[in-house]
Order: sequence, then C-alpha cells, then structure tokens
Amino acid sequence: MSAVFNASTGATGASADSTAVKSNGLGVSDDMFMTLLVAQIKNQDPLNPQDASQFVTQLSQLSQTSALQSLVSQGKSAATQMDSLQTLLLGARVGSDVAVRSDSVELGAQTLNGRFELASGSSATNLVLTDSLGQTHSVALGSRGVGINTFSLDPASLGLAPGRYAIAVKTDGGETPAVDITGKLESVRVSGSAGVVLKVANVGEIGSSAITGFNSPTG
Repeated sequence: MSAVFNASTGATGASADSTAVKSNGLGVSDDMFMTLLVAQIKNQDPLNPQDASQFVTQLSQLSQTSALQSLVSQGKSAATQMDSLQTLLLGARVGSDVAVRSDSVELGAQTLNGRFELASGSSATNLVLTDSLGQTHSVALGSRGVGINTFSLDPASLGLAPGRYAIAVKTDGGETPAVDITGKLESVRVSGSAGVVLKVANVGEIGSSAITGFNSPTG
C-alpha cells in the first residue's frame, strides 16, 4: 500500500503541536521555530519522511536555548535590583567621608588626605604628582614604617595649581603601593553602561568598587 501524505492535515497537526509546545513553556518567542518546523513537515517526502527523532532533537535544543535565555534575563534583572539597592544604601552615605582607591586626584583649594600601605619600611618616601602637561611634583613624606601610613597636603602651600594630577607613592626600596584618597561623597547615580557611579570630592566620578572605607557622616 502506498503512503499518502495530506499536507493540510499535516499542517493542522503541526499547528496543534505548536500550541501544545507553547503551553509547555517554550513561549511565543519560539513562533519562528515552530513555523519552520511546520514547513519542514509539509515539504518532506511522504515516501521517505524525516526521522522523528530529529524533530525531538530540535525541540530539545530549543528548550535548552530558551532556558539559557531565561537564566540570562533573570541574571540581568538581579543585577539591576542589586544596583538599585546599592544606590539606596550609598545614597544614605552622601555627605560622609569615604576612602577610594584612585591613581589620580582633582586638586583645588581643599587639603588632600589619603593613605597607603607599605610591606616594607622606607626611610625616603615620596608622593609624586604628575600634572596634565606631564610635569612631576614630588612631595617628601619622610621615613615611613610597615603598615598603613596617612598623609595630608595643602596644594596652595606647595604651589600646585588647581587641576587633575596622577598620584603615586614611591619608596627607597622601589615599592609603589596603591593610594586611597579620602573625600566627601557628593552624589550617587546609576549609569546604564557603568552601573553605580559615585562623585567624590578630590577624586571625581568613580565606580562603587573603588570604595575602600567609610567614615561617619559629617554633622
């Protein structure tokens, strides 16, 4: 007996299957796949139909892809919620002094306060500031011991013009520790590309990950 394939019936059956698959959680975003699947069934050779296991494999792959897309979407949603929560928490700290790790500072009339940590003692420690023209200004910090060391400098008394400077600490042993600058947290905002962005006095805008410490709100 010869095999007979009814294109109309096949399409209707495939349409019913499409509805069933959607109801099982694959969703309307998979309409294109189901359309292609129906076309594939309608146009196959009725005397040599495609192995049904191939359809099952395709559906399985689609299900895995949909699950992965769902996880990505959930991850983005969770990240957005975390940014919102972080913004609220940091917003409550506006007006506080914060310590932020930075390799540059914005000098003006205010005194610049900061800290750094040494693994080895240094008898000749220098704070090196480099302006936008590449000119370096070295400020002697004297002998410094192992551990956390603080510094404070008055730009005006040192003859440093207002502006942006690169900042670094150098020791007689060649150590170049990271520098944390203390400044008032002036504002908090959320950027679509950069996440939570803070504006800190003497530093400018930075990411929240640069924060290394908090002090009590000023009164």
